[in-house]
Amino acid sequence: MPDIQLASSRRGTGPPLVVIRQLDREGWAPVIELLIREREVVAVDLPGFGDSPPLPGGIAPTVQALATEVATWFSAVGLTRPPVVGNSLGGAVALELARTGVVGSAVALSPIGLWTRPEAAYALGSLRIARTMAESLGSRTARVTSSPLGRTLTFWQLVAAPRRMTPEAADTALRDLARAPGFKATRRAARTYRLTGFTPGVPVTVAWGTRDLLTPQHQARRAARLLPGARHVQLPGCGHSPMSDDPGRIADLLLSASSD
Repeated sequence: MPDIQLASSRRGTGPPLVVIRQLDREGWAPVIELLIREREVVAVDLPGFGDSPPLPGGIAPTVQALATEVATWFSAVGLTRPPVVGNSLGGAVALELARTGVVGSAVALSPIGLWTRPEAAYALGSLRIARTMAESLGSRTARVTSSPLGRTLTFWQLVAAPRRMTPEAADTALRDLARAPGFKATRRAARTYRLTGFTPGVPVTVAWGTRDLLTPQHQARRAARLLPGARHVQLPGCGHSPMSDDPGRIADLLLSASSD
């Protein structure tokens, strides 16, 4: 696979911790602020999201292909088997990295791939509708994100308390959704992705918000069956992207998991 230059940033000091991001960059911001007190946080945008270019033409952005690109990037930036964390698509990428043993540990927050065909259609269809709305707003996203009601209507499936999001964070998240060049191809590739069971050779944690409305919590029970050697954690009161709902709890979980 041809190498591409993934966009990344490093903050903090201490042992490295890699945060895999896609449409959830703003959600990670408050968690990263807590983590950098004890870790060097290396945040990387997946191909086709944030500031990273898509995979080259002809390469489908499957979860496995994205994981391969991240593993290649590790070598390019001097990271050797770092602990990783991701949410949703990023969570699935983290699990595939753990499967191959190229990471020291992995935390997956509400990973995709534990769904049935109708559940995948619902989740990915919901995101497609949100993307269409974001694109139609153009430069007028602030008209929606400036009010608590607008944030609730926009992000109710992703976070448990969208009214508590700052207007600035919500606006940036909506703009990221509208401009992500890899969104359509990755959404198509994700439709057929199903996590297959494996016995982790490194510490793996799978955490699920009890108020996840995009990939409901019963999918966590499937994860427990497929990954019996992993640690499975509930996140009370959190949604699909739990970082916005409870930054402190997520930071504590990551610090604990990366210290195992």
